[in-house]
Amino acid sequence: MKWYTFGQMIASIRVGQKASTMDEARIIMRTTKGIIWFNGREQGQYVQIKDYLFSDLWHMYEDEEGLISSSEREQYEQHEYEMIENQYMEWWTERKHSLK
Repeated sequence: MKWYTFGQMIASIRVGQKASTMDEARIIMRTTKGIIWFNGREQGQYVQIKDYLFSDLWHMYEDEEGLISSSEREQYEQHEYEMIENQYMEWWTERKHSLK
């Protein structure tokens, strides 16, 4: 089983996947709307990045509850990639104009 720091996990988690701490006291799930708490008193709420999360190690997994079809995941990830690409192109265009 591979363990991730919080930052590594946030950068790697895919839509439909869950991540839990070593003791499984904290479980989160990435959805198309964001990352939500899957258990505990904040269950169903969006994860807010707080300092205590940085001291945990996380592992990612998929199960039936978070199951998303590969075509849905690919479609969402393609859309996400296009948004990032568009932001970069917008920034690059503005930068070129400011250097003139």
